[in-house]
Amino acid sequence: MDMTAHANVRRQQRAIPPLMIDLLLQFGASEPSGDGTLKYYFDKSSRRQVMAYAGAFASALEQHLDLYAVVAADSRVITVAHRDDRIRRH
Repeated sequence: MDMTAHANVRRQQRAIPPLMIDLLLQFGASEPSGDGTLKYYFDKSSRRQVMAYAGAFASALEQHLDLYAVVAADSRVITVAHRDDRIRRH
């Protein structure tokens, strides 16, 4: 996972484990968010996939599933944050 310095600082400030970003990029749903970037987030289907993948660790991961990441066209993570509102699809 390639992250910008900004994304790494935000990840640390917001206490988002690197594992969750890896899982988000692997299983998360995505949608265009402007300027050629994609927004990754856990929807209902991707939450189920992560829980099945995690097995015994699923309960520990559940509290970290409300997050999103913005990824540039060159696959670098620009920023990560906790998701408070619904992701509105256009």
